[in-house]
Amino acid sequence: MTDQDSTRTPYVANDTPHPWRRFVAVGDSFTEGIGDPDPAVPGGHRGWADRVAEVLSQQVDDFAYANLAVRGKLIAQIVQDQIEPAVALRPDLVSICAGGNDVIRPGTDPDAIAAQLEDAVARLSSTGAAVLLFTGIDTGFTPVFRPFRGKVAIYNENVRAIAERHDCIVADQWALKVVQDMRFFDDDRLHYNALGHHEVARMVLRALNVPNDLESMQPEALPVRTWREARAEDLGWAREHLVPWVLRRLRHQSSGDHVAAKRPEAAPFLRLPENR
Repeated sequence: MTDQDSTRTPYVANDTPHPWRRFVAVGDSFTEGIGDPDPAVPGGHRGWADRVAEVLSQQVDDFAYANLAVRGKLIAQIVQDQIEPAVALRPDLVSICAGGNDVIRPGTDPDAIAAQLEDAVARLSSTGAAVLLFTGIDTGFTPVFRPFRGKVAIYNENVRAIAERHDCIVADQWALKVVQDMRFFDDDRLHYNALGHHEVARMVLRALNVPNDLESMQPEALPVRTWREARAEDLGWAREHLVPWVLRRLRHQSSGDHVAAKRPEAAPFLRLPENR
């Protein structure tokens, strides 16, 4: 076990196939896979959930996977649009990561957001499916989202309490120190890139106690930049990503408007080529 692995959910040595045959993922851009573009997969984005589904599909013959997540969605929209469709797909494993877009909005109450999450979790748990929840990442390493660190921490404590009450599995992003590094993030500095989604997939499989051969992937070293070059890069990021994000909020628009779920039906997961 590496130092990085030792910070994660404890893993019990296991060589038996996992028990799940139908995995349904619900949520927002994190679960849709934004930041990990791949034109060869449905929706054009791969992400941690596709990566997990690929591993799960390799261990059983009759595995099916659906992904109902849509970028930009608030928790109320996820509850309204995705929970009952997820239930209708009759999963025995369902993941829900929701509330992050609400928490980073000024003036929102993490306790109230968590109450909505619990309603969704209660509904999903009532089906008998195993439910996978996520804590939010520790935002202390990034200046843009550092002011929300306290709200994320409060929300995370609610998530852990909800998991205990409903016997859920928790994938702990807060403890995943390796991704607290902008080299694991897309150019928008908000979504994980392929490396980040890969590390989250490893964390999820560990939480599920599913053996796998995914190895840690190290990012390339950042080039040395002058102060002027760094500031120019920051200004470019603000112009290309931050300002449009703020304007969408002011206009009550979402990046997910008119976007459909990439895998709306539970279907066999098509294995990707060996070199992927």
